Amino acid sequence: MKADDPIARFTRWFREEVAAGTNHPEAMALATCGSDAMPSVRYILLKQADARGFSFYTDIRSPKGRQMAQNPRAAMVFYWPRKGRQVRIDGSVERMTADEADEYWVTRPIASRISGSVSHQSDRLKSRQELVARVAKLRRELRGKAPVRPNYWLGLRVVPNRIEFWVQAPFRLHHRELFVRRGGQWRKTLLQP
Repeated sequence: MKADDPIARFTRWFREEVAAGTNHPEAMALATCGSDAMPSVRYILLKQADARGFSFYTDIRSPKGRQMAQNPRAAMVFYWPRKGRQVRIDGSVERMTADEADEYWVTRPIASRISGSVSHQSDRLKSRQELVARVAKLRRELRGKAPVRPNYWLGLRVVPNRIEFWVQAPFRLHHRELFVRRGGQWRKTLLQP
């Protein structure tokens, strides 16, 4: 690992949390903002992190999907309290290919694929029974087969231009390192707590 490679550091920290048995180390807060300039944040699950960026999958008709279409920038944060660590990421958003979405879709449990096929994420729901009935109807129609990925269920990738590593220390003397990408290279700066 290069000392100033923030993706490698993130990967190392993430693997340490996985090895320690941390519950949902892949959970991250994702902040988006549409054309109305109103920030919105929610927890989602990271599916991959590599040199290209931080990837997740969603119904692009959802509020976050629409916001990122209007304003293709996002911020993310991971917090792992076991070691008092936090990672903040800011960057641009790009859609992943349909092939990438198909490849991931088939790894999901069939029940998750069915619910992803019948739910219009974040839309109003008259009753829980309505959603359960749609799931049951699709199950009957499929007769044990797996559903095909809906065209609105895609992957998105946050391509980072800033990554901050924060480590908790006593008396608010936290250690903070900010990496900023300039021309394909990462530059590291220390920040005051």
